[in-house]
Amino acid sequence: MADAKVIPFDDDRSRSGGVPRAARRRSSGRGTRSVSALPGQQPGAVPPEEPQEAVGAPEAPGAAGATGTAGGGWDRRIAGGLAFLRRRVTGDYEVDEFGYDEELTDQVLMSMLRPVYEKYFRVEVKGIENIPSDGGALIVSNHSGTLPLDGLMLQVAVHDNHPAGRHLRLLAADLVFMLPVVNELARKAGHTLACAEDAERLLRQGEVVGVMPEGFKGIGKPFGERYKLQRFGRGGFVSTALRAGVPIVPCSIVGAEEIYPMIGNAKTLARLLGFPYFPITPTFPWLGPLGALPLPTKWTIQFGEPIPTDGYPLEAAEDPMLMFNLTDQVRERIQHTLYELLVQRRSVFF
Repeated sequence: MADAKVIPFDDDRSRSGGVPRAARRRSSGRGTRSVSALPGQQPGAVPPEEPQEAVGAPEAPGAAGATGTAGGGWDRRIAGGLAFLRRRVTGDYEVDEFGYDEELTDQVLMSMLRPVYEKYFRVEVKGIENIPSDGGALIVSNHSGTLPLDGLMLQVAVHDNHPAGRHLRLLAADLVFMLPVVNELARKAGHTLACAEDAERLLRQGEVVGVMPEGFKGIGKPFGERYKLQRFGRGGFVSTALRAGVPIVPCSIVGAEEIYPMIGNAKTLARLLGFPYFPITPTFPWLGPLGALPLPTKWTIQFGEPIPTDGYPLEAAEDPMLMFNLTDQVRERIQHTLYELLVQRRSVFF
């Protein structure tokens, strides 16, 4: 986008549409103009009616057309939107082997999530510098909130706050890719199935991969167990990081636990629908669709210091004791940071 020149409201140019009158007279000629001396003046003296201070700076091209510049900005936006739609219709865009559509994610999906991230949950990000600027990295985070909004907010946090504008590729559960519309959107946003093969391939390609090892045990836990981490499984994410030789970045999210306070679980209905749980909250299902609106809690996302894995031998990925120790280390770091953030928090909503 071309640079626009800002004209101060108290400048004479903003009222006259150009440089001051005296300056226009002085600069109207071509090249250097000799000035004849008045009687009693030395040759080359400046006439009193045109003091040196009256000479203004040359006007930048297009400075007088402030309205035109704004109009041009809208024209460029409309033209860019039409070009985007044309590429969508004609199929002139690229997706990777996992179905990730970077252009659609940046221009549409992120734009839809950003108001929720900035205005509704007012997410505060700490420790973003712990994510490397290049190369692969595995972000391991707690999981909560009844619905997986924490994963989406984490994706916006990495993209919008990292100096390199990195994209987070989330590993998602099988259920995500079984739902009709959600399946397609998840693929376009860069999510992929939570399996070791896909995760390792992404890490070796230099991507930032996100995993939430608690799975449904974390996201569907009752409100009384909030901010208490569930089991991290058998440490499969540690084995993947060891094989790829990438650092593990612990991540703690505070605020997501309270968006849907889960006070009950309709297990029979969940089995009929094929869901791992069916939440009952103070507002859902009593208020119908309105009860599905999350509470506007204040979020904090903190990235901890990375745990390196490139110093271990190749066979370390098969060592169950090492995987257990590293898994426990990551889990303890996340839990400890959660407690610290909860102590610092003034209120759930502010």
